[in-house]
Amino acid sequence: MTLDARLEQFLAEQSSQRGLSPHTIAAYRRDLQKVAQFLGDNGLREWRSLDQFLLEELLARCHEQALDIRSQQRLLSSLRGFYDWLARRGDAAFNPARGIRLKTHKRELPRVLDADLVQQLLDAPAPDDEPEASLWRRDRAMMELFYSSGLRLSELAFSTLAQLELREGHITVTGKGNKTRRLPVGRKARAALADWLPLRAQWANEKSGDFLFLTPKGARFTERAIQLRLAHQARRAGLPQHVHPHMLRHSFASHLLESSQDLRAVQELLGHADISTTQIYTHLDFQH
Repeated sequence: MTLDARLEQFLAEQSSQRGLSPHTIAAYRRDLQKVAQFLGDNGLREWRSLDQFLLEELLARCHEQALDIRSQQRLLSSLRGFYDWLARRGDAAFNPARGIRLKTHKRELPRVLDADLVQQLLDAPAPDDEPEASLWRRDRAMMELFYSSGLRLSELAFSTLAQLELREGHITVTGKGNKTRRLPVGRKARAALADWLPLRAQWANEKSGDFLFLTPKGARFTERAIQLRLAHQARRAGLPQHVHPHMLRHSFASHLLESSQDLRAVQELLGHADISTTQIYTHLDFQH
C-alpha cells in the first residue's frame, strides 16, 4: 500500500471501531500527512522506513518552522498510536516515536469570566429590532446552556431535542471518546430554552433534523457560527475581552469548584477521563 492508502485505512478504523470524533480524526490526518510528506521528500515509500533519527530530523524541522511545543507533542502522540497499529499488522518492526520525549510544556491557566461579567453577558437587554431580537432569543438560550451545564462546543452544536429533558432539567450529551453523560440544566437555562423552542419550531424545515439550535434558515447552528455569535453578544453587552465558547465552560468549572469544593463532581460534569485535567481549576480556585 502507498503511504496515503495505509493512512486512510488507519483513520477509517479509528473512526468506525473507536468512535473518535471528526475533530480528532482530522487532527490525526494533519499530523500523519505531515510525516508522509516528509518521508516522500526523502524518497521513502514505506512507513517502516521512519526511524528515530529521521523523526528527530522532522521534529527539528518543525522547530525551525516555529511549530509550538504542544503541536509537536500532539504529532508524537499521533505517531505512537499509528505505529502501534502498524506493528500489530506487521507493517512496522518498531515504534520510532516511543523513545522520544519533548520538554514539558508549562500549562497556562484557563481564562475565565468572573461571575459579574457572566451576569452582564447573560442578563443583557434584548435588542429592539428584528432580526436581532429573534437571534438574541436563540443566542441567550445557547449561552445559558453553555454556562449552566459546562458543555464543549461540539456537544452543544450537535445537541438534539431528544437529548433535552426540559421539564426534568437535564440534557444528555455525547463527548470525547463517544462517551455520554447526563447533565443538570439550571433554572435560568431552562427558562431561556423554553423561550427559544417556539421560535425554533418556526425556523425548522425538512433539513433541520432534530438539532436543538438552528439558523433562521433551519440549518444546524454550526460551531463556527456559535463562536461568532457569542463574540458578537459579548461585544454588545460591553464585555472588555474577547469571549469564546470554551471560556464559558471554563467559567462554569471554576465557579462550581469555588462554591462546592468538590473536584470529583466537577470532573464528572466536565466529562474528563483523568482528574489531572480537572485539577488545573484548583489553581484558579487557589487564586480566588
